[in-house]
Amino acid sequence: MNQQGILFLCATPIGNLEDITLRVLRILREVDLIAAEDTRHTRKLLAHYDIHTPMVSYREHNRRQMGRHLLNLLAAGLKVALVSDAGMPGISDPGEELVSLAIGRGIPVVPLPGPNAALTALVASGLPTSSFCFEGFLPTAAGARRRKLEELKGERRTIIFYEAPHRLLESLSDMVDIWGERQIAVARELTKKYEEIWRGTLPQAVEHFRLQSPRGEFTLVVAGAREGEVSDTRDESWLGLSLKEHVALLQARGMDKKEAIREVARQRGIPRREVYNQVVRDSGANS
Repeated sequence: MNQQGILFLCATPIGNLEDITLRVLRILREVDLIAAEDTRHTRKLLAHYDIHTPMVSYREHNRRQMGRHLLNLLAAGLKVALVSDAGMPGISDPGEELVSLAIGRGIPVVPLPGPNAALTALVASGLPTSSFCFEGFLPTAAGARRRKLEELKGERRTIIFYEAPHRLLESLSDMVDIWGERQIAVARELTKKYEEIWRGTLPQAVEHFRLQSPRGEFTLVVAGAREGEVSDTRDESWLGLSLKEHVALLQARGMDKKEAIREVARQRGIPRREVYNQVVRDSGANS
């Protein structure tokens, strides 16, 4: 009878190669195979520590075919180490599926703790850490992203996201439209030479990253909703009004035009630019 295989979940550095545990280094040397999200990236880590264990690619695009192959190897008694590009495998990567399948086949899964970008950013954010939730990457499509943010509008816990540099401004702008002026910590290049943790409000973050082009991978830590924040904003007096009339209503209540446009977009769940363009077009037609 074959010896039972084991799937090891090995946390790897999120930047600084010194942030790896002695246990992970030992397991990477002892296993029969390493399944890496990006073999080119992992090869640099292995070379740095003079590790020569065979490696295969297990990533989003081949997860079904390679997942079946890895399960067969584990069932045959091989020991496999799963690693992601950075941090703990199974967090916002295809490792989640492999773990579920392995458990379903009765294969032992052994997690080896270590670096994690979400928790690293959280503890340095200055925001509450006693209760938080991790949402990973927001949807890439604008409509789906805004719907997700609307769902989270009443979330009282600190919220953690990952975001790519080319989508950072869009996501921050949507947060401003939907959530308003909350505190945020924006972490980039954590543990690396150019590590930066920017702290401020959501509107300030938009202005900051408009002036400073986003580079690197980002972790966003956003304050949760304040008590009464959601219920206080459920104003439905605008129902039946045009966008221009809705803006005028809020201006009559004391908001300036820019603030009114932002609030109209938030209440209706539409892009701020859509409101702005409509109001400007109507104003031009009536002049």
